[in-house]
Amino acid sequence: MTRFTIASFNVKNLIGPQQEYYRFEKYTPEEYAWKADWLADQVLSMDADIICFQEIFDEDALRSVIREADVRGIASNDASLPDRTKRYAKKAIFRKLAYTPYENAAFAFAPNLNDGGPGERRPGLAVVSRLGFSGPPEIIQDVQPAVDIPLRELDGSSAGSFRISRLSRPVVKVRVPVGGTAITVFNCHLKSKLGEFIRPEGTPFPPEADLVAYDPAGRAMGALRSALRRMAEAWVLRRAILEELDRGNPVIVLGDFNDGEHAVSSEIISGERPFRNYAWMRRHDAERANDRYGEAEAQAITDAVERVRLHSAEKLFVRRSLRDMVYTAAFGGVFESIDQILFSRHFHPDYEGRIGEMEYFSVFNDHLTDGSHPEAPYNKLASDHGQIMAHLRLGGVGRE
Repeated sequence: MTRFTIASFNVKNLIGPQQEYYRFEKYTPEEYAWKADWLADQVLSMDADIICFQEIFDEDALRSVIREADVRGIASNDASLPDRTKRYAKKAIFRKLAYTPYENAAFAFAPNLNDGGPGERRPGLAVVSRLGFSGPPEIIQDVQPAVDIPLRELDGSSAGSFRISRLSRPVVKVRVPVGGTAITVFNCHLKSKLGEFIRPEGTPFPPEADLVAYDPAGRAMGALRSALRRMAEAWVLRRAILEELDRGNPVIVLGDFNDGEHAVSSEIISGERPFRNYAWMRRHDAERANDRYGEAEAQAITDAVERVRLHSAEKLFVRRSLRDMVYTAAFGGVFESIDQILFSRHFHPDYEGRIGEMEYFSVFNDHLTDGSHPEAPYNKLASDHGQIMAHLRLGGVGRE
């Protein structure tokens, strides 16, 4: 039996001091020291075997944060380690709570291909794994060949197409060896809900950015573009997930989805929820009103849908706990979970062929304040996201 933990951590704009990442945005040395100190404490508190990071501008800054977490963790171990005079029970408790350094961990960093110069930076992602990697990490961002999504009017005539040839941020794919099994892990950060506006040639900014001349229709169109891009990115990720599932590999997908579990983009990634009974449904090739799927066909359809469906760690946890609400982001009075961990059915408690299951789900969100509140300056230096972590057990469950 093997236990391990896996976490998602949007750090919010990690970059060294005095470096302009977005226009006019940078950290003073004092602000950077505060932020790095807070991040190291969070890494120490999570103590996860695998951490998927988002919003990393600077690989060296992240490595420095992890080294500082190790310094603090080792010091805590030294201070807490029971000596030979202590009872066995205390030693057993310490072994359970001891911090494990990342000094020998595997590290993968994916810079953003859209990254520009000062004031026009674009963040990448990273994965750190104490369990190592099976093979080199893969980065998915350039989509070649480009994906053309054909669109149709309701009368069947063509409405053009939407093309995606590059993701707004990379997806990092790693294979992690755990207890004799290699698990495919995807770390993602989908397009945000911020409006995507088009700047006319020869102008300094898009007209929708001028809030004095507020254009509600134009800003709504920007939100539409963002949503369309986010859903297209979700489909590119879904295609990569299906390739792994078709190979029979267990899959965990986690990161900043910038949408809740029931949003279309999230449902594209997780896959369809099967209909309750396909034998009630009229056949796709029906010639009579009562032409419906047979029992065997209905079961085959359900099996096909379930085989490639992903399941929310948060919802699996809520199902077995008394917790009322989990949230990882707060803005405008809305508290929601936009950071997610999804499992293939290899980890679902109802699947007879599971290889493991989740024992617990942790949320680190005590630092969150409503980002729209005037008394929330803390959000710049801490993260505006909560961290989520799944505690998993492999072996000793189900049937291989």
